[in-house]
Amino acid sequence: MHFLVLSVICSVLVSVLLKLAPRQGIDIPQAVTWNYLAATVLSLLLLKPSLQSLQSAHTPWLALLGLAVALPGIFLVLAGAVREAGIVRSDVAQRLSLLLSLAAAFLLFGEQANGWKLAGLGLGLLAIVGVSARSGDGKAAATQGWRWLLGVWAGFALIDILLKQVAAAGTPSTAALLVSFGIAFVLMLGWQLQRHLSGRSQLTPANLVYGLLLGLLNFGNILFYVRAHQALPDSPATIFASMNIGVVCLGALVGVLVFGEKTSMWNRVGLALAVLAIALIARGTL
Repeated sequence: MHFLVLSVICSVLVSVLLKLAPRQGIDIPQAVTWNYLAATVLSLLLLKPSLQSLQSAHTPWLALLGLAVALPGIFLVLAGAVREAGIVRSDVAQRLSLLLSLAAAFLLFGEQANGWKLAGLGLGLLAIVGVSARSGDGKAAATQGWRWLLGVWAGFALIDILLKQVAAAGTPSTAALLVSFGIAFVLMLGWQLQRHLSGRSQLTPANLVYGLLLGLLNFGNILFYVRAHQALPDSPATIFASMNIGVVCLGALVGVLVFGEKTSMWNRVGLALAVLAIALIARGTL
């Protein structure tokens, strides 16, 4: 169970780093770039994926390329959501992306619906409304935050759908992650060099160090989640629910107690509904 706790902590600390980045003068696109350098190297060293499967004619290169674009893209969107809407609401929106993933599983991948999953889906949609509601900030800021939250919700769901496509093609997840991380780093590095040469943003050691730390935590979240499933192979639903509920609850505590984020009554109702929705969906997978 300690792997699960470590995964939850790493996930929330990623949001904390994104929250602190503007205060430290960190350029988010640069940090995200170096994050994928760290993730690529750590994947190669610790996951040790076999790349033979990528030589198959059935390798879903289009989905892998989509992941390489979507992964850094959602990182930038998540940074905007944390900045505009706060850690509490951003982490809830991130975890509720499973609603769109679940709907896609029903429509595209032939997964069977049941009462538990449908109930969780319905409560989750209500939770999105509650979490996205204004929390006492100005109207313009609230509108901007709402847009970022929807971006997080849709973006993480897109990544999950792409991962399902890769899995359906028979490509091992570790190999898919390594290739996606590597391509994402190359694409992002090209963008940063263009920004540097045009004078829009200078490459600095501070951004490099911050990005490597971000990558360490981002990869730690993935690694410990995988280890948790390996340690408890007969309890996938328990791990799924514990991970998502843990991130929602710890993110809420950190956002409110550490950063003093304000939440409205509707936000708190949405948070409670999110926890219940995740639990119902996990129950439906048993």
